[in-house]
Amino acid sequence: MAATIAAPVTPTELDHDRCGSEEETRGAEVEEEIQQQQQHTGPAAAVTHNRLNKLPLSRIKTLMKTDPDVSLASQESVFIIAKATELFVEMIAKDALVYAQQGKRKTLQRKDLDNAIEAIDEFAFLEGTLD
Repeated sequence: MAATIAAPVTPTELDHDRCGSEEETRGAEVEEEIQQQQQHTGPAAAVTHNRLNKLPLSRIKTLMKTDPDVSLASQESVFIIAKATELFVEMIAKDALVYAQQGKRKTLQRKDLDNAIEAIDEFAFLEGTLD
C-alpha cells in the first residue's frame, strides 16, 4: 500500500488558466486573506480559524429536522449544511463589506446587504427577502 500525503495548495500554486469562474477566483482570494490575517493576529487567532465549523451542529440539526421531509440527518449531512451556510454567510458579508467601505463605514448595514444582493447575480434568489 502506498501512503499519500496531502500538501496544502497556496493560491500561487494554482493554475490560473484553469480558474475560469469568478467563484474560484474569489475562493482563492478569501484563502489568501485568511492566511494574511493569521500572520498578523498570531497563533492564538490561528487556532480559531482551524476549527472545522463555526456554527453549532446541534442547532443546524434541529433546524434541519423542522422540515417535515427530513426525519433523520446524518452527522455528515449536518456538517456539510453547516459548512455551506458558513461559506454563504462569509461570501455575502464580504460582498456587502465592499459597499460599507464605499460609504466609509466599518459596520455592515441592511442597505449594504441590499446592494450586494442587487448587484451580484448569485444572490438573485434573495431579492425582496429583506423587505
